[in-house]
Amino acid sequence: MEYKIGLIKGDGIGPEIVEEAVKVLDAAAGKYGFAFNYTDICMGGCSIDRFGVPLTDEAIKAAKESDAVLMGSIGGNAATSPWYKLEPSKRPEAGLLGIRKALNLFANLRPSVLYEELRSACPLSTATAKKGFDLIIVRELTGGLYFGERYTKDIDGTETAVDTLSYNETEIRRAAVRAFDIAMKRNKKLTLVDKANVLDSSRLWRKVTSQVAKDYPEVSYDTMLVDNCAMQLVKDPAQFDVLLTENMFGDILSDEAAMITGSIGMLPSASLNDSRFGLYEPSGGSAPDIAGKNIANPIATILSAAMMLRYSLDQDKAAEGIEQAVRQVLKDGHRTGDIMSDGCHRVNTDEMGDLIAGAL
Repeated sequence: MEYKIGLIKGDGIGPEIVEEAVKVLDAAAGKYGFAFNYTDICMGGCSIDRFGVPLTDEAIKAAKESDAVLMGSIGGNAATSPWYKLEPSKRPEAGLLGIRKALNLFANLRPSVLYEELRSACPLSTATAKKGFDLIIVRELTGGLYFGERYTKDIDGTETAVDTLSYNETEIRRAAVRAFDIAMKRNKKLTLVDKANVLDSSRLWRKVTSQVAKDYPEVSYDTMLVDNCAMQLVKDPAQFDVLLTENMFGDILSDEAAMITGSIGMLPSASLNDSRFGLYEPSGGSAPDIAGKNIANPIATILSAAMMLRYSLDQDKAAEGIEQAVRQVLKDGHRTGDIMSDGCHRVNTDEMGDLIAGAL
């Protein structure tokens, strides 16, 4: 069996961390009896430099022809990069929004797991860290504020900016179904996060999600306002299993959930459509300040590759093998700088990839 994988190496540390994920994927393929055919896809700042736009029709076509896409990171330093002197529709992040829409990637999965070996790196209280947590955020990805009508214009002599938050029941229902399906495979608990005390869109989220919940009587379902959820993630993240939310709230909460593990460089991400196709990427950004220094943490990208094996390629044993290899390397005391602690052995980006591939 050979799988066709699109590789969006992207900007900043993207090429470095993708290279290590490919290294681990090839090791897994050799062990579990399948193969990969990789196709490079240019998107983001590198695409602006080459083609003048962050996402080309050719890039979309190549992604659609792949069984799945593995991505590094997109974007640069907003204060210094010439990419951010362009209008918003031509900046690197517009390519990311564009490919999500073009591939109908409506559900983003962001696990947040505090590894036992990294509990000392958790910024929360000792008691909370000792308790540990394992949750996943399901974020609707192609609707809401980021895709609504927007404009900036002069109104009665005052410059005014407008962004429109809009959802329909179909967009909400398909995200809710995906979240409840995931909850059934985990601890059968789901929390809808919204702002239903203020927003009409959130009230529609509650109405539709409560309807979907009736089809999953085994799942314990509740709701929580987004500001309270932000506080509860810091106070007691172990209370959560599956968090379902809209696009902007999910964007913010998933980064918070990532950082309470100790490093955003540890957490993977998957964006899925109605089929088995998905785009897989680390939760962190392009980190241009450390690009090319061989010090970035590749584990989030490697774990994203494991998610790709599980959700898009049906290679569950290989996915479990990679995840176990990551745990073993951490247990053996190897750390990149962002998760370094006393008594551990500091390694570079490529050394971490070698260790995980070797642990397979």
